[in-house]
Amino acid sequence: MIDRRTFSTALAAAAAGALLSSRARAQPGGSGEPIRNVVLVHGAYADGSCWSEVIGRLQAAGLRAQAVQNPLTSLADDVEATRRILALQDGPTVLVGHSWAGMVISEAGTDPKVASLVYVAARAPDAGEDYTALAAKYPTPPASAGLVKRDGFAELNEEAFLRDFAGDLDPARARILYAVQGRVATSLFASRTTQAAWRGKPSWYAVSTQDRTINPDLQRFMAQRMGATTIELAASHVSLISRPAEVADLILAAAGRKTG
Repeated sequence: MIDRRTFSTALAAAAAGALLSSRARAQPGGSGEPIRNVVLVHGAYADGSCWSEVIGRLQAAGLRAQAVQNPLTSLADDVEATRRILALQDGPTVLVGHSWAGMVISEAGTDPKVASLVYVAARAPDAGEDYTALAAKYPTPPASAGLVKRDGFAELNEEAFLRDFAGDLDPARARILYAVQGRVATSLFASRTTQAAWRGKPSWYAVSTQDRTINPDLQRFMAQRMGATTIELAASHVSLISRPAEVADLILAAAGRKTG
């Protein structure tokens, strides 16, 4: 029979353990181990260099940041490219996706190294969900009209890229980005995820209120559905380029770092 002193000691230990567990879950990732890595995944019509100004800010804050170079040939290929970079990380990691890459991080984000997720004007489908059907519930964004398909791949024409994709950038800078845009397989956008990592991991979302590539109200719906900590930026689809400080601050918050 357990005596009162032993019972009290056991009860105190259990309470302390529960408190520590609760605190750990409250931290991004839930393990209590500091997050020091960030993996950034670019979307369609872009490449890894679009994260350059965000990366500089993350590095200045003491984080290790790496960008994935997506082949944009299939969801499986992009997920595999992301997993290769995740495998290089030495501990808890924030996984960040812009635009199309929201699909990629939703699929790859179940990796045990991923502590939290950040969506930047990004797709965030549920597992098996038809994203095209979901998007069809909202007004069609203007950028869709500028899609040019050729030989199994697609790109945005210059007018759509400058006006609808990167409309808040200096035109000279936007033309440089247009020149290096990543061409996408025409079958890419028909892909469906098999995982929705945001259902099990803390998530953050940056809505672009002036977005002409993904409807802002669709972004708000996806952010609300995932229960994400959400900010709204008066920006085009490429807020990671036009508003890098705010995007970096959101990532730092997902890493458990104080900002401001």
